[in-house]
Amino acid sequence: MTPGTTDRPQMSIEEFEQLARTAPETVTLEFINGKLEVKPVPDGINGAIVVWLLKQCMQHRPELVLHPEQGLKIEAYRGGRARPDGSLAPEDHFVPQGEWADPEGVLMTVEVTSRDRDANRRDRVEKPEGYATAGIPVYLLVDRDECTLVVHSEPQRGTYCNRKVWAYGEAVELPDPVGFTLKTGKLKDYAS
Repeated sequence: MTPGTTDRPQMSIEEFEQLARTAPETVTLEFINGKLEVKPVPDGINGAIVVWLLKQCMQHRPELVLHPEQGLKIEAYRGGRARPDGSLAPEDHFVPQGEWADPEGVLMTVEVTSRDRDANRRDRVEKPEGYATAGIPVYLLVDRDECTLVVHSEPQRGTYCNRKVWAYGEAVELPDPVGFTLKTGKLKDYAS
């Protein structure tokens, strides 16, 4: 068995949280699948996509906020910690919770793929499993490599039972409890 697996994580949650607290601001750390992960610093396109989505969420669901980079305790997911690009929840949902919050009450997590070698494993495989295991109703992946949006929904036993893919420019239906349609034409401006 190799280090950093579910049977033998690289470190304890307490050790990870201490390391994450002392990491330089230029590094974002996550603890996924028993392994320490370094999340790439978002580039300008990643940031623009998150802002675009934040505006869409505010227009359709003004009582909710897309909280950027809020750390989530994904306890059921092998004692992990994730820092999604966005977590859709009520405005003051995370106020009393600190750096690593309980995922209860989060309606949707969002990841925007980065241009690094671990994006496939992290954003397309491990994160959906972690968010489903935590019971987060919707996981939205903005896949910059494929110019698509992938909506995962209906979490059950560590997997999302429903997965739909839309191309940039299509109207993307976000299922309940999110319950609105994204107009994604703007994303074509960010395709490269």
